[in-house]
Amino acid sequence: MMPVAVAVMAKAPVAGAVKTRLTPPLTARDAASLYRCFLLDKLAQVRSLTHAHGVVAYSPPGASAIFETLAPGFLLLPQRGPDLGMRLANSLGELLARGHAGAIAVDSDTPTLPTDFLQQGVDALMRGDIDVVIGPSDDGGYYLIGVRAERPELFQDMPWSTPVVLPETLRRARAAGLRTARLPAWFDVDTPADLERLQASSATPGAGIAGHTTRFLAGLARPAGGSGG
Repeated sequence: MMPVAVAVMAKAPVAGAVKTRLTPPLTARDAASLYRCFLLDKLAQVRSLTHAHGVVAYSPPGASAIFETLAPGFLLLPQRGPDLGMRLANSLGELLARGHAGAIAVDSDTPTLPTDFLQQGVDALMRGDIDVVIGPSDDGGYYLIGVRAERPELFQDMPWSTPVVLPETLRRARAAGLRTARLPAWFDVDTPADLERLQASSATPGAGIAGHTTRFLAGLARPAGGSGG
């Protein structure tokens, strides 16, 4: 049996195209640089997992050269579909079709996520006693979802970017009779308030923030205060 595929859902770290809700307080260039650090740290985290095969599911489709540099040794998979649900379903489905024991999609916005949480998700799928594993995020969505078989009903017509994503996903899983495992909740970094939380965490010894993000935060020339859009 092939290992579990762990796909980092990634965007090309281009100024003005990523982390736009962090501008302000950050400039577009700094926001893209911070996101690049998130990516590098997430890729290093995935490399450290056991029974896992690292994948980058990337967008836009023409960004393969960027990720060949950022993620050597990872399978590169262009995201396909008009919305997040289709992109998730298609990425997971393609990885399962390659023969993996399971497929996980993990976001690239959780630089402080403990590696153990991600390993728990891999282990749950490898055991084979659950159908879906999900990592809740504090905003009502999820930072991770993994399946052992294609489950398009978990992604179709979902009200993305709302607080009901997690409960609706769990409701659909129950309705389909799927065995579901929940990982501990965590926070992602999308808004200025999230950035302030991340910066506060970076000042706490042993907070677990990975190296690229830690160094970038230390080098910021200004605090994260200010309004965001």
